[in-house]
Amino acid sequence: MRILDNDLENPAEVMKALADVTRLRVLNLLIERECCVCEVVQALGISQTRASRNLSQLYQAGLLEYRRDGPWTIYYLSPETGAGYRKLVVEAVDLALADSDLAAADRRRLRQNGRLCPPSSTGEPAEPAEASCPPTVR
Repeated sequence: MRILDNDLENPAEVMKALADVTRLRVLNLLIERECCVCEVVQALGISQTRASRNLSQLYQAGLLEYRRDGPWTIYYLSPETGAGYRKLVVEAVDLALADSDLAAADRRRLRQNGRLCPPSSTGEPAEPAEASCPPTVR
């Protein structure tokens, strides 16, 4: 069941999605900016399968949205969750990872790696083609 807008009929699904360190780390990146799967893989140092599975769980909980850009799938925090609820999620992630050197390193790697996929909706350019990610299958 996908939770949309401020529909919290099943808050356990949201809590379940937030109850995993890897998913918190993914959200930590997406608070910084939208990312494709390969950017999550590179920043967190996890497999593509693990990144996709965690992104899917966050999407199913209604915390993320995605858009297609050619062969890439770009994920971002869902604006459908409502401003108050989104703020709560951001604060929960920040609090949960406040003392985590790993979370700070993840964000640093994301910034250092730059954009690997097509330009974002904000117009931020991608890196040169040789740094582009391979297409992902959703």
